Order: sequence, then structure tokens, then C-alpha cells
Amino acid sequence: MRIAIATLIGGLVMFFWGAFAHMVLPLGELSMRAPTNEDTVLTALREGLPAEHGIYMLPHFDSAMHGNDQAMKTYSQKAMANPYAFIVYAPSGKDPLAMGNNLFHQWLSDTLAALMVALVLVRAAGLGVVRGLCIGLAFGVFTWLSMSVPYWNWYRFPGAFTAGTLVEQAFGWLLAGAAMGWWLGRKAHPATIKPMA
Repeated sequence: MRIAIATLIGGLVMFFWGAFAHMVLPLGELSMRAPTNEDTVLTALREGLPAEHGIYMLPHFDSAMHGNDQAMKTYSQKAMANPYAFIVYAPSGKDPLAMGNNLFHQWLSDTLAALMVALVLVRAAGLGVVRGLCIGLAFGVFTWLSMSVPYWNWYRFPGAFTAGTLVEQAFGWLLAGAAMGWWLGRKAHPATIKPMA
């Protein structure tokens, strides 16, 4: 039961921190810009992309052409001479202000992630705020290194956006880990704490 409560605490802390980071702080919108002519871009997307939800990278390179020196040379020249875009495209519209499902999915994701942190915490040698803080911070930095840094490295996500995700993930999991560590340490009895094998 104490793991379930710690999970809920961690999930709620991370959920509310994420809301604060995106709605009050600028972390959620770092490097996001408005197009100079939105209608032209939207028309070009409708005309130039298939009616299929997916990720599109421009200029596009067909992976089947690896090994074809001429095709690779042509692509390299085109890529050097043109802008680059990483597009998450959905052909059908959706009201972004109707966030009910998104908020539920975010809370569920945060709570499941908090469960992973709680399971590590209860197996750690010793419990408490400091242990929870350290383990939570480690999870946050791990998340950033394994997801955001590769997107910066391979897909050219902006540096400011990548730095913002570090602050969001590291600080959020630091807070959530500290809260979970406090709860688990407060409820644990020394005889029931099992050190790691």
C-alpha cells in the first residue's frame, strides 16, 4: 500500500510540475516559433504530404538508396542547399484547447513512471528525502540523456528546447523523488526495509 501511495504522490508531483513548467514558465515553448505565413505552410502540407499520420523529414532520403553513391551525393547536395524540417503530421485537425484526454494520458504516464521510481526506492539501501531526491534526479537526467539528447543530435532539435527538457525532467523528478522518498521513509519500519541483494 505504501508503494501505491508513493506512486500516486510522485505522479501528481510530476504532473503538476509539468503543468507549471508549461503554463507558467517558458520551458514548454522554448524555440517554438510562429510561421511567417501559416496559411501557405498549411496548404503546402496538405498538398505535399500523404494523408497519413506520421513523421516526415525534409529533405527526404530513401533508406533503400544507401549504397547508391550518386543518390547519396545528390541528397547531400540537396540537404546542404535547403532548409531542414522534422514534421509530426496529422492530416485531420484537432482542437488543442480540448485537453481532457491529453491531461489524462499525461497523468497516467507520470504515474507509471513514478511507479518505476518507487520500486527502485524501496529496494535502495535506506529511505528518506535525500535518497529519494538523488534517485529522482538520476531518473530525470537518464530520461533526458536517453530521449532529448538523441533528438538534438540526430533530428536537430534546438539547443534551447533540449536544455528546457533537462530542467523540466531533472527538476520534476527531483521533486517527485524527494516526495516519494519522504513518504516511503516515513512509513517504513527498519525491520521491513530490504537492502539490495
